[in-house]
Amino acid sequence: MSIKNFEVIIIGAGVSGTALAYELARYTDIKSIGIIEKYEDIATLNSSATSNSQTIHVGDIETNYTIQKAAITKRTAKMVEKYCLQHNYQNEIIFSHQKMALGVGKEEVEFLLHRYEEFSELFPYLEVWNKEKLKELEPRVVFDENGNERKEEIVGIGTRGQWTTVDYKKLSKSFIENAKKEEGISVELFLNSKVEEIKKSKKRGYVVKTEDKRFYADFVVVDAGAHSLFLAHKMGFGLNLGCLPVAGSFYMTNEKMLNGKVYMIQNPKLPFAALHGDPDILAGGNTRFGPTALILPKLERYKSGTYMDFIKTLRFDKNIAIALWKLLKESDIRNYIFRNFLFEIPFINKYFFLKDARKIVPSLKADEFKYAEGFGGIRPQVLNKDEQKLLLGEASIYTGEGVIFNMTPSPGATSCLGNAERDLKYIVKYLGKNFNEEKFKDELTDGEYCALPQPIASQKAVVNLIRAEIQKTQEKFFQELHIGKPDADFWDKPHSKI
Repeated sequence: MSIKNFEVIIIGAGVSGTALAYELARYTDIKSIGIIEKYEDIATLNSSATSNSQTIHVGDIETNYTIQKAAITKRTAKMVEKYCLQHNYQNEIIFSHQKMALGVGKEEVEFLLHRYEEFSELFPYLEVWNKEKLKELEPRVVFDENGNERKEEIVGIGTRGQWTTVDYKKLSKSFIENAKKEEGISVELFLNSKVEEIKKSKKRGYVVKTEDKRFYADFVVVDAGAHSLFLAHKMGFGLNLGCLPVAGSFYMTNEKMLNGKVYMIQNPKLPFAALHGDPDILAGGNTRFGPTALILPKLERYKSGTYMDFIKTLRFDKNIAIALWKLLKESDIRNYIFRNFLFEIPFINKYFFLKDARKIVPSLKADEFKYAEGFGGIRPQVLNKDEQKLLLGEASIYTGEGVIFNMTPSPGATSCLGNAERDLKYIVKYLGKNFNEEKFKDELTDGEYCALPQPIASQKAVVNLIRAEIQKTQEKFFQELHIGKPDADFWDKPHSKI
């Protein structure tokens, strides 16, 4: 059995683990880093371009983000953008498409207009698009199959000219390649190496065992998706947490239908992503609709096994049962889960999905799209036994003993460099190493906090014009008409006349 020694070992060569390897190599004086990956290549699971929406989630059109969350997400998302531009990865790893949040119907339109007024200070490039502008930018969201305009009020809040799309698998590979280019540091990648055990070592820090190798490290970071919690449990950490794996599936059109990304408004009662349409960079820009949400009893999709790993990681007991019951007793969530189950059944799935997708493209027909076989991944949603509820955000276990476990559901890929910065600061403090923070900020950030410029008066004028147009339409077409004059006391006691 071969033996390797490192200052830091990272388990998992997805976008989170490789981002940390890059930052440690470039911005610290750590001299040896090992990355252990159980599969044959980098980023074969959730970081693969087929397993996610290939989106940089900045917070500008994600309607479930508060202004506070959007400010944080904007900073970390811009790190990915600045890294790619620094290395000239335009149109190779990072791509530019227009994107929008689409509001359909009076309530959604008003919600988006109010949201624009709040968020335009944080995102001054946001634009407001009425139906006439949408005919120019995204005609398929306006017209039905007969070529008529959809009857509902619609508005888009969106952007043009921003970097919106990333191939996270290629991004992961670039992190490793650039980490290895740093002088005076050893960065080694070990593929086909499944971690079987992590335990404290009498020799140094921790020993990490695979089938044929033994690794020693002063610090270990586990960025292994749902298996992060599985490995934490084996070491006795995070026993108050369980993992609920939620799979996302997609549908692919036969041709390019949308010019950019079109997101729907998030239902605030649902802890799952709203349907959206994206130009797929692996399919020549054809539109990919999704994701659906399906709870699966395994930790990895399209990989054999991991069913028993799921059972061990769920750690089912009374508290988990109560947490699941709290989810399912909500009618919106229960109906959503059942409907998404129907999206997975061959033959009938397309017709159920068609109704939802027509909210984005009202002219969509069943023969214009198909279930995207092999697309979609699994996100590890965490259940907190102590609070008996589902945790929607990222979950990390900082043991204080030189090992970290990270579980990163969406937008984990967007936040990969920001999350790596967080872990890097913890690692260097623990090991007594140095962090070149000035160089880091100069290359990857726009500053510690997002600056909020003055409101964009011209765009807010557009908002008011759209509201005025809606009001005129209502005045023109929604006037009440009463022929004849009802009794004077009718409105005082309407029930007496029924």
